[in-house]
Amino acid sequence: MAQQDYYRILGVDREADAKKIKEAYRELAFKYHPDRNEKNPDSAETMKQVNEAYAVLSDVEKRRAYDNLCNRFGDNAYGQFRNTYSERDIFTGSDVHQIFEEMARSFGLRGVDSIFSDFYGSKYKGFEFKQHGLHGKGFIYRGGFGNRRRKSMAGGPPPGVGRLAKYLLQKVTGQSLPQMGEDIHDTIRLDPEFTRTGGPYPYHHRRRSKKLVVKIPAGTKEGQEIRLSRMGATGKNGAPSGDLYLKVKLKKPILEKARDFIVSTFGR
Repeated sequence: MAQQDYYRILGVDREADAKKIKEAYRELAFKYHPDRNEKNPDSAETMKQVNEAYAVLSDVEKRRAYDNLCNRFGDNAYGQFRNTYSERDIFTGSDVHQIFEEMARSFGLRGVDSIFSDFYGSKYKGFEFKQHGLHGKGFIYRGGFGNRRRKSMAGGPPPGVGRLAKYLLQKVTGQSLPQMGEDIHDTIRLDPEFTRTGGPYPYHHRRRSKKLVVKIPAGTKEGQEIRLSRMGATGKNGAPSGDLYLKVKLKKPILEKARDFIVSTFGR
């Protein structure tokens, strides 16, 4: 497997934030769009590499996994990453489809259905849904990718699609549709002094039976929520997990607790 570097493909450094990664992708996607490179057959392969690089680096969890492999395997990180992540895995949850559609509307280029059908052939299937005032488009990968044999697909129905639409899409594709995991909400109680300075906080994730170390920002206030991406309920059929939200409550001193108890019990 030819070795690639996702950061080098997008032309960004390893500290680039999400905004810079998206800006770099938009620029390259427009530059290498097949409709603007009819005399350059190599542009299609470059475009596929750019799509894959963006889908990985724009996703917090996938980017972290790729960075860890880069630290361990250096130039061989790409091969290690693709041994674990199929194309279906890589494009699940990506907004590549949305960006292509924006370019099509703005510059009169072909949309994602035509382009991705050329790129991925019969493994790609687009869909459009209209029901009760709702309108959405998406894409589905059918069949296995790489060395994986299981049937799989990425993307999923647009937000707001009801059970009937999901059933019809499932009948069309012959596969179960991805369903994103639900968000989980919990409460953590912190000492006021700790919230002023911030720091690591041990949290036991009961739903996953694992211990996490949560970084509490300095100056955290009561009622604020800390979001842990993809640590919610597990998604179904390849869809990403939901998020975990931890709502901050401040611990009260013992004397204040006693006073509140007296007031609530005996009145003022």
